[in-house]
Amino acid sequence: MEHKQIKKRIQRMTSGQPVYPALLKEIRDYPKELYYIGDPKLLEEKCVSIVGSRKTNQYGRSTAYSFGKALGQRGITVVSGMAVGIDTCAHEGALHEKGNTAAVLACGLDLCYPPRNRELKGKIESAGIVLSEYPPGTAAQRYYFPQRNRIISGLSDAVLVVEAKEQSGSLITANFALEHGHSVYALPGAVTEELSRGCNKLIFDGAGIAYSPEIMLMEWGIEAKNRPQNVEKKKLGLAPDLDLVYSGLDLRPENLDNLIRKTGFSASKVCALLTELQLMGLVGETGRQYYRISGG
Repeated sequence: MEHKQIKKRIQRMTSGQPVYPALLKEIRDYPKELYYIGDPKLLEEKCVSIVGSRKTNQYGRSTAYSFGKALGQRGITVVSGMAVGIDTCAHEGALHEKGNTAAVLACGLDLCYPPRNRELKGKIESAGIVLSEYPPGTAAQRYYFPQRNRIISGLSDAVLVVEAKEQSGSLITANFALEHGHSVYALPGAVTEELSRGCNKLIFDGAGIAYSPEIMLMEWGIEAKNRPQNVEKKKLGLAPDLDLVYSGLDLRPENLDNLIRKTGFSASKVCALLTELQLMGLVGETGRQYYRISGG
């Protein structure tokens, strides 16, 4: 009976409908349809994904929970995959503050994977949104999870990796985020800690450091719930070349190659202008060769 009731609650959206998340539609291989239970309007808010290892320690669990809680307090939708470990802690942190959270599953929504998170799934269905690209009745398969991760990244303005081994699936999500032009942050850990090696490698490669929820909120430019994505830039009085590069940026990270195409400048000139803008405090680098205007 319960299974039939869940199936009745499942709704379907296609990429041609207004309800379909606009940010997700920007990625190259976005799903043409999504199944969901819950409120799709939550995906119109600022979204930040928190992902990490299934096998965790207290450091990772408490951090994922505190970040989820802090983001939830400010009306930001916390996106994750509802796996045991870091995902679960992030969802629970957001729910603790009656905040928004979205779970992207690698199975049909009439099923629950992992089964132990059935109660959590019910809470997210009631207070947030659960979604999947797989139709009802589809059992989870190992190769579905990497595909699921592109959706987690595609829905999110930023991705935070909390505890990940060097070969962790969470790094797939981070790589998708970089490919999509979204910010990537990682929680630093001891160099001797296996669960931190993936995060430390991300930081070495240029990911932002997750110091604290408060600092991260300022970094992301989403300290306030309805902070605008576009910032007034016309009164800065910049030199023409600087202004052209600056005008090609907003709070969403932009890839260097895209800036080169937008401006028509050489790579060396764009890099020099970006360096000058960084020294002026107007632009920040969110990841390797990804830039945005400072959100302060």
